[in-house]
Amino acid sequence: MEDTTSLSLFLYPHSLAIFAKDKNLANIGIHYYTSFDWDDLDKIVVSDPLLKLDLPAKLYIHQPVFSLVPGVLFQPGQEESYLSFAGKMEKDLFYYSSPMDSNNIQLVSFLSKKAKKALEARFSELSYHHGASSFLSYLFKERFNLIGQEISVCIIDNYIYLAAFTDQEISVFNIFEIKSREDILKYISILITQLGYEKNHVRITVYGATEHYEVTENWAKDYFLHFRILRPHSNQNYSHGFKHLKSGGLFEAFWQFE
Repeated sequence: MEDTTSLSLFLYPHSLAIFAKDKNLANIGIHYYTSFDWDDLDKIVVSDPLLKLDLPAKLYIHQPVFSLVPGVLFQPGQEESYLSFAGKMEKDLFYYSSPMDSNNIQLVSFLSKKAKKALEARFSELSYHHGASSFLSYLFKERFNLIGQEISVCIIDNYIYLAAFTDQEISVFNIFEIKSREDILKYISILITQLGYEKNHVRITVYGATEHYEVTENWAKDYFLHFRILRPHSNQNYSHGFKHLKSGGLFEAFWQFE
């Protein structure tokens, strides 16, 4: 506890991961709540030993409403307008954005002011990012290793992020709720059709909690010619251990947007 100098909180749809980092940004402690609800946030903030520390914290919020805005068009203060295309916005919201791909794209989302107030009552220094920032930043880093027709999937809880790159330029990035591996197959197939990809040419790469949904390369070969399951390259350092977490399919155990 005494070596922790900052925290990174990843709020998934139904789980919560708290990464404690030392002065060199190495992960020295992780608390992982496999069952989490936003209504429980106040209780966790005051009960979790790591969250009792008044340290700089980064908050990564995985939620279905977000928008990608070209950097040349982005204007601070217009976040509500950008998000209105994704759904009707409620009142009393705090908007934030994260720069992607060397500021070529802004990932815009929001948090309720009530939740923001509860968090700021605990932490004196907070920064906010949409949860997709880690996966999306990784894809942009890897873009020059992509082929002409590329679809990438990241499984988190009961959702998937689905990205498509055409000639190394992003064409689609979205999030979908899933119940089974057949849903993953469905959304990939729809995307292939929408983009006019060639089924025997497009490459599918899946990251994240594949074991939970029994997604395997052997299963996928009946549907796709080029399919692979990968762990992301890592930009995360660990003091020791954490094998169980890294084998659980948590994308941010390997790569975090910083």
